[in-house]
Amino acid sequence: MDLQKMKTFLSENFLLHSDVAVELYHEYAKPQPIYDYHSHLPVRQIAEDKKFSDLQEVWLAGDHYKWRAMRWNGIPESYCTGDATPWEKFQAFARTVPKTLRNPLYHWTHLELKFYFGIDELLDENTAESIWNRANEQLESLTARQLLTKSRVAVSCTTDDPIDSLEDHQKINASESFATRVYPTLRPDKALAIDKPTVFNPWIAQLAKVSGIDCADFKGFLGALNQRHEAFHQVGCRLSDHGLDSCHAEECTEAEASAIYAAALAGRPVTAEAAAKFRSYLMLFFGHLDAERGWTKQLHLGAIRNTNSRGFRELGPDTGFDSIGDTPQVVALARYLDRLDSDNRLPKMVLYNLNPADNYLFATMAGNFQDGSVAGKIQFGSGWWFLDQKEGMEWQINALSSLGLLSRFVGMLTDSRSFLSFPRHDYFRRILCNLIGADVVNGELPRDMKLLGEMVADISFHNARRHFGLELTNL
Repeated sequence: MDLQKMKTFLSENFLLHSDVAVELYHEYAKPQPIYDYHSHLPVRQIAEDKKFSDLQEVWLAGDHYKWRAMRWNGIPESYCTGDATPWEKFQAFARTVPKTLRNPLYHWTHLELKFYFGIDELLDENTAESIWNRANEQLESLTARQLLTKSRVAVSCTTDDPIDSLEDHQKINASESFATRVYPTLRPDKALAIDKPTVFNPWIAQLAKVSGIDCADFKGFLGALNQRHEAFHQVGCRLSDHGLDSCHAEECTEAEASAIYAAALAGRPVTAEAAAKFRSYLMLFFGHLDAERGWTKQLHLGAIRNTNSRGFRELGPDTGFDSIGDTPQVVALARYLDRLDSDNRLPKMVLYNLNPADNYLFATMAGNFQDGSVAGKIQFGSGWWFLDQKEGMEWQINALSSLGLLSRFVGMLTDSRSFLSFPRHDYFRRILCNLIGADVVNGELPRDMKLLGEMVADISFHNARRHFGLELTNL
């Protein structure tokens, strides 16, 4: 019954609406490995080659996309993040899936079931038990590393605090039997939390411990951050990341930053103005470190986080209570990039906006700071978070195509905590091929399959491989 529906809905040519799109996808996009340069995968689970107990643990736990949909569908919190059993949580999600029609979750859910478990059925309350049993049976022989191998992941970059241990990354990459390379990404968000003493001061103590450098004064603090940057570099890291509402680009001298730091460590309140100046100084410092070591800096801009105070208080961050923000971006972003460029220490960058109204702003800003040294040195990043769905991807691709060079784009990423999220790369590749195919059908691009196919392969894999410079194994 549903098998026939699934073949129609999710055929091998899903989202491909022309013969050109079909050829581009199957001949040039699909064969490429996955270069996932930004994720939130738990590196310890890869190092330990975790075996998952059931489909809920590998698929629902930690997935705030699914939790948001379930809450929207009237599912109580106990079935999302609470104390319901794994089966009860999966049942609740199965009841929700039919209500997600036209939400990207509907596509992702069925792509993932099909790719990882060969399940060609629509998930709903009636099929839940059968799907649960079949998937769980296969999970008995599918570990974290095997899921990455099955997904043909060449590189996965995790997201890591400067105080985090790097032993797991070293352990993974020392393995001669595991083809995927797993690298850390330095995300020093807590270094900017100068106005939050309950977060900042304990973190400083941990930074001093892990770096072996006394952070009692500002000079020591900067030295410890540099030491951790170098430690990350030594294990192969070549990317940093910042999650900000907007760039920090206030004028701040070293003496001012030092005084603000001393005040914070002494327990004195730090004003919003002082905090902005301190963050601005640090962001330049981090930019200089990235440039000096040849890294790529990622800027994720425009989220408004933890808007539901009760939800944040009860469940903590990253649990599905964030939104698209409306913070003005252009002036601070331009000032930040210009200051780094004026110092001749502008690193390679990927700029991600969360508000789609900023698409053209970010695309043109990336063009302002290309300097001829590296093709696509400043990237307009792929559709992020609420924009990593079909419409959002199309908007980003079209803006980049109109205002920059799509051919130099480093392509898709998962930005996910789930080992089953890699079909998002396939989703992106199909959307990309379909857009190009439509242009050919409309007479807006030549039907030169070699020319078009090389661009598709580059965007799918090769541009990222060249741009980020991470060491790969032979696949």
